Amino acid sequence: MASSTSTSTYTPTFNNPTTRFSPSSVSNRSSISFGKKPPNSIVSALQTPSILQIPKQVPMKSSSSTGIVVLPSSPVVQQNWNVLQKVAAMAFDAIEDGLKARVNMRPLPRTVDPNVQIAGNFSPVPEQQVRRLLPVVGTIPEYIQGVYLRNGANPLFEPTSGHHLFDGDGMIYAVKFDNGSVSYACRFTKTHRLVQERAFGKPVFPKAIGELHGHSGIAKLVLFYARGLCGLIDHTNGIGVANAGLVYFNNRLLAMSEDDLPYHVRVTCSGDLKTAGRYDFDGQLESTMIAHPKIDPVSGELFALSYDVIKKPYLKYFRFSPDGKKSNDVAIDLETPTMVHDFAITKNFVVVPDHQVVFKMSEMLTGGSPVVYDKEKVSRFGVLDKYAENGSSIKWVYVPECFCFHLWNAWEKPEHDEVVVIGSCMTPADSIFNECNEELKSVLSEIRLNLKTGKSTRRQIISPENDVNLEAGMVNKHLLGRKTQFAYLAIAEPWPKVSGFAKVDLSTGKIKKFFYGDEKYGGEPLFLPRTSNSAAEDDGHILAFVHDEKTWRSELQIVNAMTMELEATVKLPSRVPYGFHGTFIDANDLATQA
Repeated sequence: MASSTSTSTYTPTFNNPTTRFSPSSVSNRSSISFGKKPPNSIVSALQTPSILQIPKQVPMKSSSSTGIVVLPSSPVVQQNWNVLQKVAAMAFDAIEDGLKARVNMRPLPRTVDPNVQIAGNFSPVPEQQVRRLLPVVGTIPEYIQGVYLRNGANPLFEPTSGHHLFDGDGMIYAVKFDNGSVSYACRFTKTHRLVQERAFGKPVFPKAIGELHGHSGIAKLVLFYARGLCGLIDHTNGIGVANAGLVYFNNRLLAMSEDDLPYHVRVTCSGDLKTAGRYDFDGQLESTMIAHPKIDPVSGELFALSYDVIKKPYLKYFRFSPDGKKSNDVAIDLETPTMVHDFAITKNFVVVPDHQVVFKMSEMLTGGSPVVYDKEKVSRFGVLDKYAENGSSIKWVYVPECFCFHLWNAWEKPEHDEVVVIGSCMTPADSIFNECNEELKSVLSEIRLNLKTGKSTRRQIISPENDVNLEAGMVNKHLLGRKTQFAYLAIAEPWPKVSGFAKVDLSTGKIKKFFYGDEKYGGEPLFLPRTSNSAAEDDGHILAFVHDEKTWRSELQIVNAMTMELEATVKLPSRVPYGFHGTFIDANDLATQA
């Protein structure tokens, strides 16, 4: 039974259930039981009885009316290669087979070993067509009308070498509420990459984290672009997986990963999901966009960043008006390409982290990973006016030894010339990407940036005796960029699973915990406010996908955010893997989709 409590502590460990992958086992791994397993280990979305039906892609161009870029016709989709192309394809396949055999001769690091990264309920599932009239235990609040969606990484094909959890193909899981009736569906986001790989019959695009390291990573890149030069694949229309973030903006649901443009996905009247195509905002967006854009609840504008690992400017900032008109890019000067996964907004500013996890492509030449923790660099935050025409006015404030993979909110304290930033400071900073024996910690922190003195302070919000790893969550979206009392964050214990969520008073550090139940684990909690102008900030409910590792069944739990009590549970017809970030689209907004 799910429960709410104010005490509990776990020792973070990493799991390693037995799976069928070919790479050698990695020594000195701690393990967590994933409970009852399916009859056979699932290592790709094609291994279980599948209803995968990828629609034929109709060639279209970006139009001013839709801004959609639907994939052009290509040789790989049509399978009309000439003799030279067929010979080239056979040669490339032979080279690739030899490369994989060489890579798999040695044990893979835990951070790219499929045995670790997609074991248990991190493993993929096939698509699920709409299932209606789902059983509900308890009572769903009447105001919950619309669709709850969550994104995740779900590899279509079994990994053939290194694979990181973040490398999987994007799949969206959707629960639709319609006057007491509940339905469920999950579908791949039909990215340019996924459509081509399905036509190819195997993964041919390099995996950004799992494969692009060392000499083998260089070889993978060379092989990939050689296939492109021969017309076997088309890499000119993006290589992203759209598996991380979701945002509903300007009447469109956008699925995002920071290595590509977003993809527009439509929610049908029945609750199904249809990929409309790659979305460039009517030809305005020519670069990638990170997976955590911010919508200002007052102005309705969307603010975003784009980073580049090869050429300057390494970081760009831009915004969109509520009707989708893009501003000019604002270049932010960084000395080295840096991982900027998230950022924050306030009423007047954008707050940009420049941390110690950087990209050094030259490391691949010496056999290493291009994602590097730079010990010589000092972390800092940049504060820039939202409507700045260029980056020259940005004010940098150093915050030593600080890496926040996610920022939950920020606001201004003009009486003190300060900007307050709320984030989870993670150590070791690169532990998600590079193998490390040190225990991961994610500490909820308040960081104050003094714009007058250029100095910073940082405090741990929760007292050490009550502290837990908190990663993934949100504040009330109607107060984003303004001072908030509460944050709702995933209890990432035992790492990397999520046993529940915490409601944290950001001023006092008081914490209330809700646990999903015995051997039940979930993901990011989504706070759904009852209305946009409720008198109480916490007047609303938490929605979270939960998986029971004893019965191998999944459900959606709905928890009252004020009382921290479970009010309803929706029993889902198929397993929902642990995933990433989500959103909720109100029924009125669904009716006005583009």
